[in-house]
Parts: sequence; C-alpha cells; structure tokens
Amino acid sequence: MHVTLPSGTPAALAKVDGDRVMGLVIATDIFGLRPLFDDMVDRIAAEQQMTVCAPEPFPGQDLPLDLEARYPAVARLRDQDVLRDLADAADATECERVGLIGFCMGGMYALKAAALARFDRIVSFYGMIRLPDAWRGGAHGQPLDALARPGGSAVLAIVGGKDPYTPPADVAALEFAGATVVRYPDADHGFVHDASRPHHRADDAADAWARAWAFLRG
Repeated sequence: MHVTLPSGTPAALAKVDGDRVMGLVIATDIFGLRPLFDDMVDRIAAEQQMTVCAPEPFPGQDLPLDLEARYPAVARLRDQDVLRDLADAADATECERVGLIGFCMGGMYALKAAALARFDRIVSFYGMIRLPDAWRGGAHGQPLDALARPGGSAVLAIVGGKDPYTPPADVAALEFAGATVVRYPDADHGFVHDASRPHHRADDAADAWARAWAFLRG
C-alpha cells in the first residue's frame, strides 16, 4: 500500500506482524518510486518477514523517465529533506530495529544516512561515494564524509569492478573510512536490483542479496 509521510512525501509500505519483526527502508534509484519498487517492498516483506517502506525521492515532481533529464533534479535535492524522509520511513515501519538499503542514487543517500545513527545497519548497492559533477548543488554533502561522523551505522557497500560511478580510488577510500566492501569484478553499474537492465547479473545479484540479508540481520 501507499502511505504519506509527515512531510507529505508518498511512500510504499508493507507491514509484517510480530514483536521481533525488523524494519527496512529502501532508498530508490534515480527513477524513483514505481512498480519495480512497489513489487520489491511487497516481495521483501513476504520473503524476509520484514516491514518495508520506500519513500519517493522526488515528491511533487513530474519528471520524465530519462536519465540525463533527471540530473538537474538530483542537483536540486537537499540532503536534509531526503534524509528526513528516510528517517520518517523508518518510523513508519514501527519497528525497534531498522535497516536501510539503497540502489544507485539511493545507495549514495544510504551512505549519507550513515551519519544519522537512525539505522542499525546499511547496505549501499553501487552508491556514488563521491558526488558526481552533474549532481552537485549547494544542499549536497559528500557521501564519504558521512562515514567519518561518530555514532554512525555499520555499512556494507556492494560494488561492481566495471562501474564508472564507483572508481577504485573511491572504493578504497570508502573501505578506509570503515565500510565493509564486497567487490564483483565483472559487474557494471546496476547489476542487482532490476532484472530488466542490460547489466543485470543473476548469479552476482543472488550472492549480493544473500550477503545483504546476512549483514542486515547480523
């Protein structure tokens, strides 16, 4: 089902009953909340027995499903708004323990959310470690800087060895900052969460999901 967060941002939510149910927030990719993530929310809730919430990163904006056309919209985002909605999504799960996963742009915000101390554990799937030039704006901080703040969450980063958005020097810096990094040498960007993408790698994706669940529950 869809709900509205306190800020007015829409979000997909699937609840699971139980005293020990873990909550999970999903930070979507640059194309935002859509059937892919509606289905993911419901599937994870059913398969992992987690209460799952995924907020829309571009609330109130009618954006085309075109990658480069969305770049200016990313530059206009404010960290404080996106991170507020991720924290409110955690509250919407009504769970004591809440994890966060994010993909692509959402993986970048997952890294930034490490500074919130709101999430027990975070998994960033191929999130940008340093802000791409096309996304720079006055209300953006560097994702890498969030890991240096005290009291942050434990972070697992899933990266592809052929991903131009996570170059080796950035991945090494992320690891040096304390994140656990799992590298898939033959994988390009976006190889896990969307089976329709040309870079999807089914075996690597299955392995990455298994590592993510083990880390989040650890």
